Amino acid sequence: MATAFALPHTDPAVRTATALDVDFSNVSRTFTAKKESRTVLRDVNLHINAGEVVAILGASGCGKSTLLRSVSGLDAPSTGIVSTGPREVNGINELCAVAFQEPRLLPWRSVRENIALGLAPKTDPTAGTALINELLELTDLTHAADLRHREISGGMAQRVSLARALARRPGVLLLDEPFGALDALTRLKMQDLLLSIHASFPTTVLMVTHDVDEALNLADRIVVLGRNADAAGATVIEDLTITASHPRSHNAELFAVHRAHLLSLLGVDPAKH
Repeated sequence: MATAFALPHTDPAVRTATALDVDFSNVSRTFTAKKESRTVLRDVNLHINAGEVVAILGASGCGKSTLLRSVSGLDAPSTGIVSTGPREVNGINELCAVAFQEPRLLPWRSVRENIALGLAPKTDPTAGTALINELLELTDLTHAADLRHREISGGMAQRVSLARALARRPGVLLLDEPFGALDALTRLKMQDLLLSIHASFPTTVLMVTHDVDEALNLADRIVVLGRNADAAGATVIEDLTITASHPRSHNAELFAVHRAHLLSLLGVDPAKH
């Protein structure tokens, strides 16, 4: 088991974000190019409760990232409505923050300066500095605050990416394969970090992953997208609630049952994995 990150003492005056519900109502997405259409999502109906950690699983190309982008406003559904809290998403959604598989740091800026890029416009300088210091402590980056991208490891860069996203104090944190490029040990440490972040910052987490074990380790719910044989586009084929407390044991019987079920839904023989 990887070592858990310590939680700092948080100041409510500095960190005032409120986790938000996320709703998908009859969401479909069709892409058209060269007079050809391809439907990737079809009639997705899903309610995510404020403060939940929800993992999205599915085969490559089934629309997982497209669904995530529709929450951020980086993409829009062809039909249907996406909402965060009481607001329908219509354009870039400032209530969300996104962390991608690639950290996407600016190489000429320090760790502290990269995190500062996530601050909301017109943030009070004193409050902004306090929040950045809190995030540096939470992500165990205080010692590296003045280093550049080339001077830190891949795992540290991903921590910077998460801290930058949280600097906006988002109601919804969107993670698109955030640990996919990391080695196995660093990935476990980052999973522990995410749980620490979620305990410290009140936000809803919606995470795309291809890793069933990662989803089972982190999520309150696991949503599986898949296609029916007689229909174009993926829809929700499973919405599984995970009630086990953290930390979770991979040797637990229920963990193994859920794992086998999810692998089967993804077209993988559990006996071989």
